[in-house]
Amino acid sequence: MRMAVPKAEELKNLREAFRAKKQACFILGASGETGKELLAEIMKQQIFSTVTLIGRRKLDLEDPLYSSVKQEVVDFEKLDESAAAFQGHDVGFCCLGTTRGKAGAAGFVRVDRDYIQHSAELAKAGGCRHFVLQSTKGANASSSFLYLRVKGEAESRVEAVGFDRCSIFRPAVLLCDRRESRPAEWVTRKFFGAVAYVCPTWYSVPTVTVARAMVNNVVMPGPTNKKVEILENAGIHALGDIK
Repeated sequence: MRMAVPKAEELKNLREAFRAKKQACFILGASGETGKELLAEIMKQQIFSTVTLIGRRKLDLEDPLYSSVKQEVVDFEKLDESAAAFQGHDVGFCCLGTTRGKAGAAGFVRVDRDYIQHSAELAKAGGCRHFVLQSTKGANASSSFLYLRVKGEAESRVEAVGFDRCSIFRPAVLLCDRRESRPAEWVTRKFFGAVAYVCPTWYSVPTVTVARAMVNNVVMPGPTNKKVEILENAGIHALGDIK
């Protein structure tokens, strides 16, 4: 999706106007690589009056930057019991996800599709108007590849919830310093990191760029006459490069 990217000064004005609304947000998946960057960016910009992390465990947030962050611990297998955690938020960010290697095929589907769908439904019921979903490049509910199919199915199910605005981000290979790193993953990241110098928007994107693009997207007006917007890798770069 091509979108009009604001200039830095215009974005500054949009942030100030958004900040004045004193809105609340929640983040799912704040312990992940993109989620950590997203939380940091949100707290640096101070555009929300309340920021809540929703996850299966509390995170150790020692930096004073996070002193006002609230945390809600939930059991995703019994999410209805924690419906109150999803109430009262204007914006919801979802960076929830696992891998087939960690959770197995069934576990991957449950986390990356079912947990996301259920969370979106509870968020909508709790008053959330804008849902921001991290998906992946090539997501397609009809794909023969499990990963891309599940990501596409998650997109479709979140769209069907009917938020006033739904922003779907489809980044390519994520560049980050992952704490849990296998040798093959390290080599892959180094390769795409080198490619990024030549073709910065083709095959990869830094997690910090994705996070900044998400936050910048939220303060901007949504697309006219459309509730759902999809940002592909090049668009994420364009929006996330504005500071």
